[in-house]
Amino acid sequence: MDDETAIACLKQGDMGGLQALVRRYQGQALRTAYLVCLQQDLAQDVVQDAFILAWERIAQFDSRRAFAPWFMRIVTNQALMAVRRQQPAGLDSVEDALPDESPSPEQLLEAAETREQVRSALASMTALQRSAIVLRYYVGMDQTEMGSVLGIPVGTVKRRLHDARQRLRRLLTTSAHSSVGQDTTRVQHKKEPK
Repeated sequence: MDDETAIACLKQGDMGGLQALVRRYQGQALRTAYLVCLQQDLAQDVVQDAFILAWERIAQFDSRRAFAPWFMRIVTNQALMAVRRQQPAGLDSVEDALPDESPSPEQLLEAAETREQVRSALASMTALQRSAIVLRYYVGMDQTEMGSVLGIPVGTVKRRLHDARQRLRRLLTTSAHSSVGQDTTRVQHKKEPK
């Protein structure tokens, strides 16, 4: 069942339409909520609430528009509100959102270190900055779609995305430099006992 049919069914009270939308968008919604909230349980609650809100507000949805940006706006707004209500916490399991497919142990170790650096950097950012990074790089939205989802002008999206990328770049650069320093320290300690 395509989105248009699912929405028409849902507007007529047929819950089969909602089931079709859940099957199609649940993964993307959960990934988005998780990367904004940084907590798996909270992200699941956000997505559940977002689908309930979509069901409650489906009469307001303009069927001439695409469903995904409208729904992802609900998900993102719910995630941002959830973050505001709770103390931010670290990622529970980024592996669920970023699967690792590296074949060699060396690549696995390097990828794990990179994920840890990204996890730490994302956790250091504000929820608004995380939402910009998540929508652009994890969900794959362009700036116009992001503006629609976040309910802000494209110019504001560009600025928020620029600021978020700059912050992420600084955090990752700092993290990389501290990792190099730690590695050097470990090597020096190994050589000293000789």
